[in-house]
Order: sequence, then C-alpha cells, then structure tokens
Amino acid sequence: MDDDHVTRCCFLLINAFIFLTLNSSIHSSLAADTISPGQCLSGNQTLVSKGGSFELGFFSPGNSHKYYIGIWFKNIPSKDIIWIANRQAPILNPSTSLLKLSNNGNLVLLNETRSSVWSSNSTSSTSNSMFAVLLDTGNLVIVNTSTYTKPLWQSFDHPSHTWMPGGWLGLNKLTGEFQSITSWRNSEDPSPGLYTEGIHPDGSNQFVLLYNGSLVYWSTGLWNGQFFSGVPGTKEKSAFNFSFVDNKERKYATYTLDPNVISYTLMDPSGQVKQMLWMNTSQRWFPFYNQPVALCNVYSVCGAFGVCDHKSSPICSCYVGFKPVFTKDWKLGAWSSGCTRKTILQCDNKSASSTHEDGFFEMKMVRLPSNPVKLRNAVQSNTQCEQVCRRNCSCTAYTFDDGQCSIWSGDLHNAKQLYDGDSDGDGDGNGEDKDNAGNGTLHIRLAASDIPPPTPSSTNRHLGASVIFSVVAGTLVIIFLVFMGLTWVRKSRRNSRLAKHAEGSLISFTYADLRRMTKNFSDVLGRGGFGSVFRGKLPDSTVIAVKKLEGLRQGEKQFRTEVSTLGSIQHVNLVHLHGFCCEGNKRLLAPRFWSGKVRFKIILGVAKGLAYLHEKCRECIIHCDIKPENILLDEEFSPKVADFGMAKLMGRDFSKVLTTMRGTIGYLAPEWISGLPITAKVDVYSFGMMLFELISGERNSKVSINSEDDGEENFFPFRAANLVAAGDIIELLDKRLQGEVDLEELKRVCKVACWCIQDSDALRPTMGQVVQILEGVLDVNTPPVPRSLQNLINSPNSVYYSLPLDAEKDTEDQTSLFYSLPLTEIN
Repeated sequence: MDDDHVTRCCFLLINAFIFLTLNSSIHSSLAADTISPGQCLSGNQTLVSKGGSFELGFFSPGNSHKYYIGIWFKNIPSKDIIWIANRQAPILNPSTSLLKLSNNGNLVLLNETRSSVWSSNSTSSTSNSMFAVLLDTGNLVIVNTSTYTKPLWQSFDHPSHTWMPGGWLGLNKLTGEFQSITSWRNSEDPSPGLYTEGIHPDGSNQFVLLYNGSLVYWSTGLWNGQFFSGVPGTKEKSAFNFSFVDNKERKYATYTLDPNVISYTLMDPSGQVKQMLWMNTSQRWFPFYNQPVALCNVYSVCGAFGVCDHKSSPICSCYVGFKPVFTKDWKLGAWSSGCTRKTILQCDNKSASSTHEDGFFEMKMVRLPSNPVKLRNAVQSNTQCEQVCRRNCSCTAYTFDDGQCSIWSGDLHNAKQLYDGDSDGDGDGNGEDKDNAGNGTLHIRLAASDIPPPTPSSTNRHLGASVIFSVVAGTLVIIFLVFMGLTWVRKSRRNSRLAKHAEGSLISFTYADLRRMTKNFSDVLGRGGFGSVFRGKLPDSTVIAVKKLEGLRQGEKQFRTEVSTLGSIQHVNLVHLHGFCCEGNKRLLAPRFWSGKVRFKIILGVAKGLAYLHEKCRECIIHCDIKPENILLDEEFSPKVADFGMAKLMGRDFSKVLTTMRGTIGYLAPEWISGLPITAKVDVYSFGMMLFELISGERNSKVSINSEDDGEENFFPFRAANLVAAGDIIELLDKRLQGEVDLEELKRVCKVACWCIQDSDALRPTMGQVVQILEGVLDVNTPPVPRSLQNLINSPNSVYYSLPLDAEKDTEDQTSLFYSLPLTEIN
C-alpha cells in the first residue's frame, strides 16, 4: 500500500468525521460502529457498537509498550478485552498503523511500515455494498447489504481467549476449523498461552481443557442429549441458557444470558476457565464459576520444576535449586513458564573441574510429577534406585515407594505439596485426584552446591547408634509389657461383645448398654425436633454423644436414613457413627462426641464437611438441616456436622430434585418455600444464615412473630448484608470478642455469608468455592443485598414467618429461631 493511498484513506475518514459531525441528524445510518471499503482506523479512533455496549480500537495491556486491535466492554471501567486480532503480531505505534477494509472485502491491520500483520482472509465480489460492523453482542462482522444475516466473516468464528454469550465453541465440519479459546501468556502479554478450552480433539461430544494443545486435564463429560454428564448444571434453565448443536455444518456449544446480566467466559492464564459475572453494586467482576475448582489441579500450573501448594501465597514455587525461567511472568501470576536450574549438573558439564558429584534433595509429602518410568523387579531398595538414576545423566529424579522404583527424565511437571489427611493437595481431605501419578517422597537431582546443608540433628544422627538402639529397644519392651498388662485388665472388664467388634464397623448396642454408658441419660447435651442428645462414654473411655429418638415423629424410615447416611461417609468434619440401637421403639444413634474452639476454625471445618457431602461422595448428599444445633465440637473446637435424619441423596445425573420441604424455619432457602426443586445450594443458604449467628454471637432474630418492634433493626442478616455492602463489617462482630479478630478472615466470612443467602441458587457459591474463599485461594467481590431480605423487613407478617409447621418437625424445633445462641464458651 503506497503513501498516497494511505493519505487518501485517512483523508476520507477525516472528511467523513466532519461530515457526520455537521450532518448527524441526516446521516445517522453512517454510525460509528462501521468501517466501509476505503475507510481506516488509526491512533485513538474507535468503533462503538450501536447500543454502546462494546468498543473496538488499539489497546496496550498493562505496562506493555506493544499495541493490539481488540474489542472491550465500553461501559466497564476495567476495559476488559474480549477479542484480539493480532495477538501474535503486536505493533509499536498505533498512530502510524491502520485497520482498514480493503475493496475486496478483506479486513487488514497494517503496521508502521505498511506491512500486513493480521488479516481476516475474507473476500467478496460485491465490495461496493460491503462493510464491517461491531455488534452489541461484541461480534465484529463483515457483511454486505444482500447477505446481512449471514456474515462473510465474523470474530465469533475466531475467538481468542473469551467465549461470549451468543458465541460458540466447537468444530466447523465444512472447513475442519476448531473454535476454541486459548489463555494469554500473562496479564500483559496476550500471545497464546499453554491452556485451551474447546471440543475434544477426537471429535467426541464433550468439551475439554487442554495443556499445550494435547493433554486433557478437565472434561465436561459427554453430551447426553440434555446436558454434559460431568456438568449437570448445564441442564438448568436460569439466567444462563446453555445448548449444544450438532448439524451438517457445525458441532458447537453456545449459551445466552438474561438481558440484565453481563458475563463472559475466560480462559485464564492460570489454566482455569472462569465464568465472570459483573456486579454493578461493587463495580467488579465476580468469578461465578471456575474449573478446575482447585487451582493446583490445573495440569502443570507451576510449570516445569514448579510445585503447587494451595496453602501458600502465591501457590507456586520452584524446587530447591531452581529459579523461575521468566521472573516477570511469575510476578504477574502466570507460573506455567516454570523453573530452571540455578547450577548446571556435574553430570552434564563434561568440562567442569569440580570433584563434587551431583546429589539428591529429598522432598517429602508431594504428589509426584506425571509420567514416571517404573522399574519393575530389577530394583529392590532405595539405594539401588538412587544408583540407577545417578548412572543416567538424563535422570532428574527418582522415588522408591512400596518396593517400586520410579525415575523421571527431563522436565518434571504437576507436583503438589501435600498435608496430613490430604493426599492429593486439594485441601479437602478426600485424597482424590484423577491426574495423580502417585504420592510420596521425591528425590530431586541437584548440583552439589545447590543441596541445602544438613541440619545438626541429621549430622549427628548416627553417633552412638548402637547405644541408642539398645536403650530404645529396652524401653519399647517395657512399654509393650505394661501395655499388654493394661490391655488385658481393661478387656477383662469390658463387655465381651464390644471387645470383638471390628475397628470402623457399626456396633449394635443394647438399650441397657447405652443407658449404662450415659449414666441413665443424665447428662443432656441438647434437644432437637426428633429427640435429645446425651453425653456418654464407651468401655474404652471413648467419649460419645447418644441421640435418643423420642416420640413418634421419627419412625423407622428416618432412623434408617440417618444410620445408612452416617455409616457411608468418612470425613474429618463429619460426625462418625460409632453404633446404633434399635429395640422396638427404642432407637438411638451414637456418634463420636466432639466438644468446642475458635469461630473461624468452626466455620471452615463445617464448610469442608459440607463440600465433602456435596462434591466428593458417590452420590450428592444434601443435609437439609444445617444450623448451630447440628454442629458438634471436639475438645480442640474441631466441628463435626451431625444429625442426618433429613438428609437427601441426589444422583450425579440430576441437577435438581423435587422433595417435600424439610428443615428449620430461619434457615430455609427460598426454593423450599416456593415449592421448587432443590439442589445442594439449600445447604449453602442454611450455612450462610448460620454464619451470621456465629459472627454476631446471637440468633438472627430475637423478635417474636407478632412483635411490633422495627424488624429492620432486629433482623441481623438484613443489617449485616447492608453493612457488608458498605464495608463496615466490624460492627457485625460479637461484642464479647472486643474486636480481637483477624480482619481479613472476618471480611471473607461476611462476604461468604451474604453470597450464600442470595435469592437465586445460581448466584450462591458451591461449598467447594466457599472453602476456597475462606482459605483465601479464591477472591470474592462484595455481594448484593438479597431482595428477599428487603421484602421480609417490609412485610413482617410474610409467608416466611407464617409457614405451617413441617410434618416431620415438632413445634420446639420450628420456633428455635427465637432462642439465644449458647456461644459463651466460644470467645
């Protein structure tokens, strides 16, 4: 393109601008949302969609000095980019660069030297009636007047890193082209990163997240005609309407939104796909949905020789003896570029004069890197396994576990730091991880100079080994003899039937057993709708809580529900069923007893227990009656979720279930009251209402049904939601704590509580997300004040208070909302 042509192009644009300014009322059809053949865009000039929702122009991300043509939200201050044309070919000076529509129907970007750096690769023989237009969906299209409804080219066919409502991801069967979204390298570099979302490369009807274009680390599961099997929520009809299309031309997924909702799907540089929701109240984006939920489950989120630790901030760090390859990427929160050695290995450095051999550094309790080579039978010990690795210069690490030697060559990917009770590093305690290559101790090969010096204890650990061994052995023998004697005495006094039961199995107690253990049911711990709970003690001194079911309200069905539910689950924050008694109408449960510690620990523990029930059990278990009375505490104040008499099991193939209303007034989600199908989000709502009580140390409301007092002042959740929105959260805290609280933890708890009680279950977080927010892994914006709370305040005699008593609950339990909360010991 010669300089005269450029001059004419810009001259036409300037003249067009003057003409439009002087004659805007006459020539409204020549809007600022279009580019016609011969026109161009340069410098600060932009296109704005007709409704003012989106804008197209040159932009420079972050502190970068490179420029790109992109589309962004017009009325959102953060100027979030939804599409980029030249993400692999930035320009340096937008003032001397041009975006123009050629006469042949091709949209091109010319840099400072007039070289084409990007093109739509579209052509048409009817150029006179052609133009490019930015639509209010964020879609940039090239059309002509005769085929306006069928664009010649559109940006939705070529997404960059976002999936917009009305857009699609899938496969064009006619061209063989895949529509997928690929992450930025980091927040200042939009060049393609390592993570992609799209339809499975094998053509099957499922969408996957890919690492480096080939390795699948998350999947929606197959489309079954109604929803994706791994994401049942896609079946729901809500503000997000999802559909899957498979016809002769294309196979794709698309979604639409309620007109009042602003949202988009983002493939984040971290490897998580996020559904972002704009909150007008806080003027911020909220990550409404993300997969994988745990960031450490993104494949190689920390790159080569990086280890992910969900308890650290940032979550990624390099192995000992390594450093980030690109420090800037790590500072920007994009770690996938990984780490490199600080010192070259002696084995690889043939010209080195050092006499120090390479060594190995021991990393304990890690999820091992992916793709190990397992040596079967040939290696019988850790020493032999180390020698095998040492003799091979390409061997970077080894492990010897359960008699199995495994070695790695080249880069190490996908390691996680683990913790006690959490074998997969997710922080949920369940130990599940479908990408897990094994857990254990990893021995990393390092240059001698990079191996940390041994601790004094390890330096002297072999001194006097024989003497120490003799002393220890003798002591162990004495302890063993004393232990055996005490065990014999204790066993002789125990009931012979109890002595024979297998560890972890349920004991069928007699009624006399439990009456004796509870001292004739004399120590009452609490009373509920189905009976009372008493403190007791097993013959081996294990402290238990015995629930005595009273009256006729909980019959055989409810009793069997609680026994079968409790007997099938195991989690550190769920009550463990020790045994039961069923003699005629005498029905009792004996969960292990746990007493009380700090409130945040209680809140986090309850959240983890519910997350396990909802997301980790074979079938989703909805508790249906979360409230303070159903949380037991041990002597270390570790919480245990108890009382599963109302629990509802929901198959993984269903996103909602219709069931009779159950629970306790004051904790019931709106969908219960409306008679709608419910999800696990009813527990989320109850959890949120309970949080308000734990924050304030009082019941949510002390007013009676007929009180003439001002409801707004007394109904704590409404006041709390308003104070959270205003940022004045310290006013919500129990006065007995005298302000002694971690302010950041309090902020997270208050925001979580307000998000949990949103009217729409779609806006409430999952319990897995609640755990992440409480632990500081996932950020959360200020939530809106639920409309139902406002309605409740404005109508004190509303249906919320005048509901008929549930047939499965007694009057005492229904009105327990108005009792004071016994939290005097939690301070």
